[in-house]
Amino acid sequence: MRRLLAVAAVLVFLAGVQLFVFPTRTEEYFSWTIASPMTAVFLGAAYWSAVALEVAGAQARTWVNGRIAVPTVFVFTTLTLFATLLHLDLFHFGAQHSVATQAVTWAWMAIYLAVPVLMVVITVRQRRGPGKDPPRTQRLPSWVRLALLALVLIFGIVGLGLFLAPEATATWWPWQLTPLTSRAVGAWLISLAVAAGHSLIENDVARIRPLGATAAVFSVLEGVALIRYGGELDWSSLPAIGYVAVLACLLVLGIWALRAGGAPRGGRSVQGAGGDQNVADKGDVVIGRVEQRPANPAGVDQAE
Repeated sequence: MRRLLAVAAVLVFLAGVQLFVFPTRTEEYFSWTIASPMTAVFLGAAYWSAVALEVAGAQARTWVNGRIAVPTVFVFTTLTLFATLLHLDLFHFGAQHSVATQAVTWAWMAIYLAVPVLMVVITVRQRRGPGKDPPRTQRLPSWVRLALLALVLIFGIVGLGLFLAPEATATWWPWQLTPLTSRAVGAWLISLAVAAGHSLIENDVARIRPLGATAAVFSVLEGVALIRYGGELDWSSLPAIGYVAVLACLLVLGIWALRAGGAPRGGRSVQGAGGDQNVADKGDVVIGRVEQRPANPAGVDQAE
C-alpha cells in the first residue's frame, strides 16, 4: 500500500505539471484537449493537492493514520475511468497526434485501468494483516464536524450533478464546462466528499491529518488559479461566491488539521492487554512489510 500510494503521488504530480504549468497546451501535452485554461489549472491544482494526501498516507506509520487516502483515491480513479470511457472519442489516441501525445494518452488509460484494481487487491491484503485500531487520541471539535458535514453535502451534491448530468447542471459551476470536463471536475468533488465523510467516521485529529494537508494545498493552489484565470468566472453569480467561500473553509480546516495533528508521530499511548503501551517510535515498518521489535504488544495494525 505504501508503494502504491507513493507511485500514485508521482503520477498525480506529473499530471499537475501538465495542467497547472501548461494549461494552454493540453492539445500537445495532455491526454485530451481542455479549451478553458481555468478548468485546466483547476484540475492541475487538484492533482497537486492529491500529492499531499498520498504522500501523507504513504508516510503514516500505522494503517489507521493513513487509510483515509485509500477510498478517496479509489473513488477518484474509478470515476475518472468511467468519464474516460464515456468520452473516449475526445482522447488523443489518433494518428493526427504526435507519438509523445499518444503515449501520454495510452499511459493515462493504463493508469486508470490498473489503479482501482490494485487498490482493491492491496486493501484486502492490508485488512487481512494482524492488529487492531488504536483508540482515538483526540476527537474532532463540534465546529470541525459541522464543517466536514457541510463539505460532504456540497461536494457530494454538486459533484454528483456534474458527473451524472453535466448538461442539466451546467449553471451550478462558476465557469463554463464541457460534458467531459464537468465529469472530470465532478470526480474530484465526489472524491473530496468521500474524504470529508471518512474524516467524520474516523473522528480523530491524527487520523485526518492527510486530509488537512490536501485541503490546505488545494485551497492555496486554487486561489492561485483564480489569480491567473479568474476572468472566466462571473463574479456576480452565486456559484462564484460559493466557490470562494468553500476554498476559504478548506484553507481554515486544512491549517487547523495540520496544527492540531502536528504532535510527534511516535510514542502515542494505546490500550493493550496489559495496560497502556506506547507505539514503537522507530525502526518498526519497512517498505512493503512489517518489522516488529520484538513484537507488537499493543496489537496496533501497521501500514504494510
